[in-house]
Amino acid sequence: MRDLPINLLRTFMVVADTLNLTEAAKQLHKAPSTVSMQLNRLEELVANPLMERGQHGVRLTAVGVLLKSHAQQLLNLHDQIVGSFQNMDIGGVVRLGTHDQYASRALAPILQEFILSYPEAELEAFCDYRPDHLVDMLERGRLDIALVEMRAGTEGGLRLRRDRLVWIRGKDHFVHTPPVLPLVVFEEGCIHRRYACEALDAAGIPYRVAFTSQSRMGVLAAVRAGIGVAIIPHHTVEDDLAIVTHELPTLPETDMTLMISPKVNEATRRLENIILESPVFNPMGNGVSSPEDAVIEH
Repeated sequence: MRDLPINLLRTFMVVADTLNLTEAAKQLHKAPSTVSMQLNRLEELVANPLMERGQHGVRLTAVGVLLKSHAQQLLNLHDQIVGSFQNMDIGGVVRLGTHDQYASRALAPILQEFILSYPEAELEAFCDYRPDHLVDMLERGRLDIALVEMRAGTEGGLRLRRDRLVWIRGKDHFVHTPPVLPLVVFEEGCIHRRYACEALDAAGIPYRVAFTSQSRMGVLAAVRAGIGVAIIPHHTVEDDLAIVTHELPTLPETDMTLMISPKVNEATRRLENIILESPVFNPMGNGVSSPEDAVIEH
């Protein structure tokens, strides 16, 4: 039985998650030809094809699906073992604040990497849909680091990624053209709710709040059920949702923003570095240009 190199398994997992060689190469910071060579080498080692390549991306074979489930367990164990030896002296509490749309999507693999790499650190995560509340908690010393969504062009924090807000509906529900538009929103304090109401008021479109939730899961469940339309960042739109374009007014752009307290422990700095180095949170090149500028002054 031949050993399966860790670096080949890491490449395979990124391709298996994205199902796109170009996107996987971008995330891995490798040339597409290098990614293909590594996949070919892994297929030789397991003596089975792992993926079927086509014009529209790649698809896992049955063997590929099986390897994906086993490879993730192996990589987790490997990272936990390495982290326990390399970072035994890095501990302490790390208090993270974020919107659950980040915690449930982009942040999940990052937090997993942090936990496995720094087993002595104690991560405490707090989710809230109100960016102003998260910033206030940071300023009051109740959080060490926060990922918040801020309107593009405003000041403060390190801007990691720009996105545009979009109107969404369930693919099978045409609820965006009635005399009074039904809205699915977070509770008061959510910037999405404020932007929706401001845009509709400016356009003279009548609306009503049909469903209110404190979580992204609740908002999307209501949209899928056909209760109304909602607003989410474009990069978080899922396959069973449809974007409403021409019928409703244009919405603002927002920035995924990282903020950190001026006095934090080394474990918090390590989490900051993992976030900054992640392909999901590539700095945009505008606004703040260095992590030090993201410090909140008390």
